[in-house]
Amino acid sequence: MHSKSDVDMTTGTIWKRILSFTLPLLVGNLFQQFYSTVDSIVVGDFVGANALGAVAATAQIINALIGLFMGFTTGAGVVISQYYGARSIESMRRAIHTAVVFSVFLSVVMTALGVCFTPWMVRAMKTPAAIAPEAVTYLRIYFAGGVGLVFYNMGASILRAVGDSRRPLYFLVLSSVLNVILDLVFVIAFRLGVAGVGYATILSQLISALAIFALLFRTQDDYGLRLSEMKIHWAMLKKIVGVGLPTGFQQSIIAFSNVFVLSYVNAFDAAATAGWGIRLRLEAFIFLPVQSISLATTTFVGQNAGAGKPDRIREGVSVSLKMSALITFVIVTVLFAFAPQVCRVFNQEPEVVGYAVLFLRWSIPFALVVCGNQIYAGALRGVGDARLPMLVMIGSYVLLRQAYLYVVTKLTDSVIAVTLVFPLGWTVCSVIMFLIFHSKRWERDLIRSIPAS
Repeated sequence: MHSKSDVDMTTGTIWKRILSFTLPLLVGNLFQQFYSTVDSIVVGDFVGANALGAVAATAQIINALIGLFMGFTTGAGVVISQYYGARSIESMRRAIHTAVVFSVFLSVVMTALGVCFTPWMVRAMKTPAAIAPEAVTYLRIYFAGGVGLVFYNMGASILRAVGDSRRPLYFLVLSSVLNVILDLVFVIAFRLGVAGVGYATILSQLISALAIFALLFRTQDDYGLRLSEMKIHWAMLKKIVGVGLPTGFQQSIIAFSNVFVLSYVNAFDAAATAGWGIRLRLEAFIFLPVQSISLATTTFVGQNAGAGKPDRIREGVSVSLKMSALITFVIVTVLFAFAPQVCRVFNQEPEVVGYAVLFLRWSIPFALVVCGNQIYAGALRGVGDARLPMLVMIGSYVLLRQAYLYVVTKLTDSVIAVTLVFPLGWTVCSVIMFLIFHSKRWERDLIRSIPAS
């Protein structure tokens, strides 16, 4: 049985299918970034620059550890979407229940690793002494409540795999609004500082996770959860991990690499760290459209891979590239022009704002090239090939960046030279992904990726 919320992406006008799936994703991601941004604004304005730097310093650590586990939800979504496209309902249900049960294990591991290794991770980043204690406090609270993040993302992946990107949006809006309210209560009213931001985040994530799983247990649709079916099917887990592990490993390694990039920024001063944090927050907004379209592309390709429609896949990728490039160009143009005014929203200290504007204006003109690597990577994952995008992105975003920073910091102490490390990785990655996709390798993979019942 199918719900009116499901979207069959193997038929219909391609651009309409992709756009209608992308818009709720984009709005949801905007809300997610919105409440992350509110965290920074509340901390920066009501606690101080050091507290803002502490939250900024933890961002890449959070992304590193969470990226590994979120890769699993991506793998689950790809496998579920392929079975959905192939109309193999029994296999789809086995994939869904296997993914949910294994998520329990993942959430326990993420919490344990995060809480135990937080001090070591903060030291490894060479975090300035003035902000290190607050960074440890925030990280430990965040990882202690990691179960909400894992289960929300798993529930959302199940719904998106069957073409439903609207209801995950509703739960994310709920979480975002709660996070903003709790930020204000814990930080301003209760004066809990950085800890208050951490508590607000984990509570809002937990509520959204409970809401989405209540829906999945109550629905009578084919993808609904049943306690009697909660078990791990090992062959299915192997399939999911085959896609999810490379994706998660890639995200984790890239984020860990960015931790060491931040250590080069930390070598300047606390104002540079805070400015870098502002830059990352604003860049996250720039990349929201292409990331949303990339996620839509993965689901679109996954369903059409299951249905065996390579021509439709090619056209869908072309549509996704054009949409993401147009939207990114508009955002970059506006943000470049109004960078000082936007940066001052986060913090009023001239030195912090100066660093943030400098970082932004030297990097965001290159944001357009990110469209290529994100869309092509999303398409390749959709046909079940997560290993090749992983290798390319680790090479471009990790090895190349670290080699560049090692060399350039021996030659100059310019902060601009450090800033250019991101555009370099983006550009090289996009060129390689373009060549791989147009080599038509994925068409051979498509035959192998069509799932059997």
